[in-house]
Amino acid sequence: MGYLFTSESVSEGHPDKVADQISDAILDELLRQDPHSRVACETFVTTGLVVVGGEIKTSGYVPVQKVVRRVIERIGYNKSEYKFDAGSCGIISVIHEQSEDINRGVDRDSEENQGAGDQGMMFGYACKDTEDYMPLALHLSHLLLLELAAIRREAKQMTYLRPDSKSQVTLEYSDDNRPVRVHTIVVSTQHDPFDDDEERMLAKIKEDVQNILIPRVIKKLNSSIAGLFRDFILHVNPTGKFVIGGPHGDTGLTGRKIIVDTYGGKGAHGGGAFSGKDCSKVDRSAAYAARHIAKNMVAAGVADEMLVQIAYAIGVAQPVGVYVNTYGTSKVKLTDGEIATHVQKLFDLRPGMIIRRLGLKNPIFEATAAYGHMGRKPYTDLVTFIENGKEVKKEVEFFTWEKLDYVDSIKKEFGL
Repeated sequence: MGYLFTSESVSEGHPDKVADQISDAILDELLRQDPHSRVACETFVTTGLVVVGGEIKTSGYVPVQKVVRRVIERIGYNKSEYKFDAGSCGIISVIHEQSEDINRGVDRDSEENQGAGDQGMMFGYACKDTEDYMPLALHLSHLLLLELAAIRREAKQMTYLRPDSKSQVTLEYSDDNRPVRVHTIVVSTQHDPFDDDEERMLAKIKEDVQNILIPRVIKKLNSSIAGLFRDFILHVNPTGKFVIGGPHGDTGLTGRKIIVDTYGGKGAHGGGAFSGKDCSKVDRSAAYAARHIAKNMVAAGVADEMLVQIAYAIGVAQPVGVYVNTYGTSKVKLTDGEIATHVQKLFDLRPGMIIRRLGLKNPIFEATAAYGHMGRKPYTDLVTFIENGKEVKKEVEFFTWEKLDYVDSIKKEFGL
């Protein structure tokens, strides 16, 4: 009979994502100056106010006001009628120094033996739904909002758009777990009050979503996925008008969109958020490493679908456990437990080695804080660092955990 599966995404203007982007921007600013910074930065946003707190150990200095206002301006909150704008919002910083009790459990004489910044379990997942080995419902949810943001910035069509928005995609799957069609799409977007007639205004927004947004999304898809868009149900702003939004409509907090950040409910999640944390925190680094493993393993042909769990004890370098689940899709004559043993042979999962392998001391994290940390295209860019009081530009890799750089090694290990 098949089944339905749903994932959601939220835009860069969603209050929780505003908070995530601020936290990661502050992290990046510190890493530009001191790559050994220890950062756990939390942000709270509400009507006209940003509160930044957390624990930091660094030799750098972050101009909190400047960084926060830059992020808010980039997102698009730049008008007083939004009740939250870059030029006038209040900003309070209550950052203090990291606990020495935590720090001594992490730092070691050598980077290789650096202890985990906390206990916990982290998951990585990959499947063959898309070319990026991501679950399709989440991929489409992100793409809807990325394209909506592009339309907003072009300011040629749908000129009433405001920064806050959400999407949701429900897919119909066959019994053999293959997507058959797009069943339901939900788009909720903040907008200007551009018509006194509310029904006419809502009808115009729905018409534009159907005739402008969705066709632009479909054009970006390969033919097999584009063909899934047929006879779908469409809900646009189903509660009615959506003028009040962003941090004025709802408070935002760092780390409240962890499923949007990862796999849209597919696989599993250990509960730890990413944004605002340097990568001595395995909540972040090990989750990236687990995705890197799962993606390369599926790309190499070990399985069509894979979940990888890595678990740690605080202050201990070696993981306490590595778990693999191929959901019965394994292509090798090994149990999932045996596959996990090979994973530990191929990948050094000590936090210090993950950080080195993936380049996680670089200021690369603001780019991750909206539209998902996983399934993004790796790229390089010039980044300005501060060294000995001088600005130095260096080429830096972003989304390194998405690189398919272990496929050949995995094929050799598994005889594929």
